[in-house]
Amino acid sequence: MADASFAPLKEVGTVELNAESEIKFYVDEYKGFKYASIRTFLKREGYTGPTKSGVTLNPNLLGEVINVLSKLPAEPSALQDQELARFPKKMGTELVVRITIYKDTTGVDFREWIEDGSYKGWSKKGVRVPYKDLKASLGYLKEMQAFLQSSGSSRPAKSAA
Repeated sequence: MADASFAPLKEVGTVELNAESEIKFYVDEYKGFKYASIRTFLKREGYTGPTKSGVTLNPNLLGEVINVLSKLPAEPSALQDQELARFPKKMGTELVVRITIYKDTTGVDFREWIEDGSYKGWSKKGVRVPYKDLKASLGYLKEMQAFLQSSGSSRPAKSAA
């Protein structure tokens, strides 16, 4: 998020985690492409703003994630971690959507899995949404999808010289 070429376009919703952090759902633009973003933000005395914890979803990936989450029940049925889907993001990187249990709470985890010549495993890029906020989160994702569809999600055409 520190890159100045990221341009926030629309904030859609927020899930409060605690008094000092929240997850924001928003659409931004980077190098002419529009993305749906889910990111943890801090609200502390020393720093208020985005963290590195989050994921960006292109419009196709956003549709796939919505499809997977739409099939989940209102209450979690799994009492253990459960992988729901894997989606390729770029060469050597996949987005993995999982139900996770952490400190006796259930959440939906969106995290990147890396496989390259030197490393195979989870990256630090990801975010965990509490399962109790799944319905609201799914609504935010659908709102982002509608915004991306209405505003055009591909790179702007270059004018002929």
